[in-house]
Amino acid sequence: MRLEGKRAIVTGGASGFGAGIVDKFLQEGAQVMIADINQDGAQSAAATACASYGADRALAQTVDVSNRRSVSTMADAAMDHFGQVDILVNNAGVTHSPTPLEQVSEDDFDRVFAVNMKSVYLTAQALVPAMKSRKSGVILNVASTAGVSPRPNLNWYNASKGWMITATRTMAVELAPCGIRVNALNPVAGETPLLKSFMGEDTPEMRAKFLSTIPIGRFSTPQDMGNAACYLCSDEASMVTGVALEVDGGRCI
Repeated sequence: MRLEGKRAIVTGGASGFGAGIVDKFLQEGAQVMIADINQDGAQSAAATACASYGADRALAQTVDVSNRRSVSTMADAAMDHFGQVDILVNNAGVTHSPTPLEQVSEDDFDRVFAVNMKSVYLTAQALVPAMKSRKSGVILNVASTAGVSPRPNLNWYNASKGWMITATRTMAVELAPCGIRVNALNPVAGETPLLKSFMGEDTPEMRAKFLSTIPIGRFSTPQDMGNAACYLCSDEASMVTGVALEVDGGRCI
């Protein structure tokens, strides 16, 4: 029960890595807002969580993390329901299809920029002031090994995750005196809805190509991410801030 009494928001929490983080947080005692652009997915996940852990443990919220009004509504709903937010996990993310950098459409670039980068700015504006006033809080940004060791043809996605790593560090150094810790996770490609987008096509040959770059020999899982997120968001990591923790089976070595 390392997160007992903590109240968390997990964006993109209805599926993939986000769902793994939500599940682990619930197991460890947290109350969780499952915030996702997929309204049905968020509601289904929250209903399942409440059935398993209690009616007050999970809350569904529809959110477009690239939209200021939607993010503000999410933050207000969390504050109204929980009273305060102790943990914010910026997990929602998108990619573009593997494409030579000069051929990525402007619409795809703008979408990656808005969801992967602008969202961190918007959630900070919505939630950091209250954390500052309490002099406590934890923010966890889900970046990627793509921001450390980029793959060809995922160019602007790679750049957005490199930005998130830098944003994490600058947030950490600025917010540390306010009692707020900020860290990131760098997962390798995993068994999530985005896997096919990263590979371009989901074939045995393409999977083998991706796996050949991961020394431990498998993709990351939502459970791997949940375990790492739980540590960084718990009081056990009270001296850890500004870290971008690779959960990658050795890919970045």
